[in-house]
Amino acid sequence: MAPKSTAPQHNPPGSRPLDRIDRKLLVRLQQDGRIPVSQLAREVNLTVTPTLERVRRLEAGGYIDGYFARLNARKLGLGLLAYVEVSLDRTTPEAFDHFKEIVRAHDEIMECHMVAGGFDYLLKVRVRDMEAYRNLLGDTIASVRGVQQTHTYFVMEEVKSTHAIMMPEA
Repeated sequence: MAPKSTAPQHNPPGSRPLDRIDRKLLVRLQQDGRIPVSQLAREVNLTVTPTLERVRRLEAGGYIDGYFARLNARKLGLGLLAYVEVSLDRTTPEAFDHFKEIVRAHDEIMECHMVAGGFDYLLKVRVRDMEAYRNLLGDTIASVRGVQQTHTYFVMEEVKSTHAIMMPEA
């Protein structure tokens, strides 16, 4: 038997802790956000009304941020995936805010994470081809005031790509 987690559970003020059924609902909705409530209810052994009430409570409580369709990037002609390390020449709130503002304005940058370590930001970028990447790097990322250095890692094979979050134990 796996040991129980001793980490505190973070619940929004006024909400109750997640139970086994809530966790099942969250796992299943991550797999298929379009699953009919009637099927979802059968899978968690509840009737439709309490299942729908639980899903709405999970949404209202912030456990579910939204629903989306996962698109096939290759079919859309966006076959080049890269990760870019970005180092800034100064680490001031103004420099961080300016960089974040630029990044948020470009849809080719799918993710941007401020990290601790040898550089400041890690970007996930998806574009059509190498020419589009060079344009994004030269015209957008590297040209941002304060960007000192970038290192790019091109993805040769996507071994695993998921949006699902592992469900921690109760």
